[in-house]
Amino acid sequence: IYLESALTTELQDPQLAYELDSLKAGGDGESIGNCPFSQRLFMILWLKGVIFNVTTVDLKRKPADLQSLAPGTNPPFLTFNGEVKTDVNKIEEYLEEKLVPPRYPKLAAKYPESNSAGNDVFAKFSAYIKNTRKDTNESLEKVLLKALTKLDDYLNTPLPDEIDANSTEDNVVSRRKYLDGEELTLADCNLLPKLHIIKV
Repeated sequence: IYLESALTTELQDPQLAYELDSLKAGGDGESIGNCPFSQRLFMILWLKGVIFNVTTVDLKRKPADLQSLAPGTNPPFLTFNGEVKTDVNKIEEYLEEKLVPPRYPKLAAKYPESNSAGNDVFAKFSAYIKNTRKDTNESLEKVLLKALTKLDDYLNTPLPDEIDANSTEDNVVSRRKYLDGEELTLADCNLLPKLHIIKV
């Protein structure tokens, strides 16, 4: 069981003074919890090589200053120079725009299809797991399995740079590690925390 709480992360960069507030610390109110949106942002910061500290805050006893940052919204949210960003996609775009090479690696996927691979898996899982009607359980399970199969097909289909035009093999299976190739990208940061929750 997880308590709703926030994680305050301060990026330790003399040129960048961010606070990243995230959702769902563990049941003890201190450990990092199971929020896929927070985990997504943590992965991005980690892959970028940003040094940051994490402090958990129990939202049931949320400090007044944290409540005033983004009234009516749940974390994660990011503050920078007094500006608050509450949309996880916008935070991701902002970090990718501000934390750029040569100091920070580019994390955007090379192939646009990688960004949408598996994008419906979590919604299908949520519908299945939250279902209370036995008569729809089987159909929701089939829909979830279909979405997982579609993701599996994408992962097994070679990307253009994996295809050898001179090869005579018909049944080539991708050997890549991640959605977009051999390196983690923003696409993986979005999908992997959701798959972690689905793992039973």
